[in-house]
Amino acid sequence: MRRPLQVTLLVLSGLGLLHASLFTDLCLRYVKPGMRPLLIASGFVLLVLGVVEAAAREGKRGHGRHGGPTHGAHAHGAGPHDEPEHHHGHDHTAVPRVAWLLLLPALSLLFYAPPALGAYTAARQPAKVVAEQDDFDPLPKTSPLPITLTDFTTRVQQDRTLAIRARTVEMSGLVTPVPGGGSWDLTRIIISCCAADAQSVKVRIYSDSIPAANTWVSVTGNWHPGGKLGTKSAPVALDARTIKKIQRPSNGYQDALPFPSG
Repeated sequence: MRRPLQVTLLVLSGLGLLHASLFTDLCLRYVKPGMRPLLIASGFVLLVLGVVEAAAREGKRGHGRHGGPTHGAHAHGAGPHDEPEHHHGHDHTAVPRVAWLLLLPALSLLFYAPPALGAYTAARQPAKVVAEQDDFDPLPKTSPLPITLTDFTTRVQQDRTLAIRARTVEMSGLVTPVPGGGSWDLTRIIISCCAADAQSVKVRIYSDSIPAANTWVSVTGNWHPGGKLGTKSAPVALDARTIKKIQRPSNGYQDALPFPSG
């Protein structure tokens, strides 16, 4: 790979990382907030490497213009057969055309960043398996009760005290359509490190209307009866009373409590 392309890739990659992590919040579409300082540091390193490489290349070019060693090859005993390799039909300094495709990821961070994970991803994943739990603390008497999708799932299928029965709960997440209509999934996509390890936790919502896919909503309602509450036969589902459209929260890749109403 020729040095001009190397320099271009380093500089564009560095600028792309800095644009996504330092000057905007784009990086939070793909990684946890804790990874942000590492991305900023990586962007600076790539940018510095690109500048150093460009300076070194310019220095060698200037040295050659002022009578460097490259002007006296035969004076050092070079024979008639010591010609550049490309004279024999093999120019190894040429850049393969496919190498230019390496510019696309760097340019995408600058001009067209891929969107955050959403309903398309969640619809193609099974619901995340929740951990087994034996003991449960009493639920607060707040109504509606803010609760995460994971806690709701655990209460519905594992809490033998049936504390979730008849309680009005509030959860937030993004809308994921399901086949057949009449219901949809309230979803939280959870990542441990980055978008590559994403998993989804879901609660089936029964309501009169179905919001558009990828809409972030806050939902209040009651457990949708079915099976035996406190066992795996109980559906992780909610009969919605109210559905309110909200902005995507900054902790969108966590199964977090909904923001307080109002």
